[in-house]
Amino acid sequence: MISGTAAARAAALAIAVVAVDQATKALVRANVDFGSRDGVLPGIEIVHVRNRGVAFGLFSDGGFLLVAIGIASVVALLAFFLTHSRRPLVWLPTGLLLGGAAGNLIDRTRQGYVTDFIDLPFWPAFNVADTCITIGVLTLLYVLEGPPRHAD
Repeated sequence: MISGTAAARAAALAIAVVAVDQATKALVRANVDFGSRDGVLPGIEIVHVRNRGVAFGLFSDGGFLLVAIGIASVVALLAFFLTHSRRPLVWLPTGLLLGGAAGNLIDRTRQGYVTDFIDLPFWPAFNVADTCITIGVLTLLYVLEGPPRHAD
């Protein structure tokens, strides 16, 4: 049985992630020249790059296959959530992962690439959706393997 509270929380978080992700990418596309670099803090630059692949630019010629894999991943995550929605805090990684995946899928289907704009030393550029996906995976590991909790 699906927990209504967990589903509402996951959905609200996913919507918030997509909104922030799409807004920041739109700001970058409108205000940062493609290929430029602007230092904002020591070691942090705002860039405007187009990632046609996945993490670290891998599979940059994936095209439709990357979209299909992204959709399959979202379906698998939803299936997991449906079978584990009563688990404490499962809404948190679900919302982060769904929102991050949706944000990047929107770009990939609309433009054929994902806009990345945060650049750290020795790391490929990334965006808000990528950040939420990474935090979502770490949070999911904690929810699954962390200390036992009472249902919220």
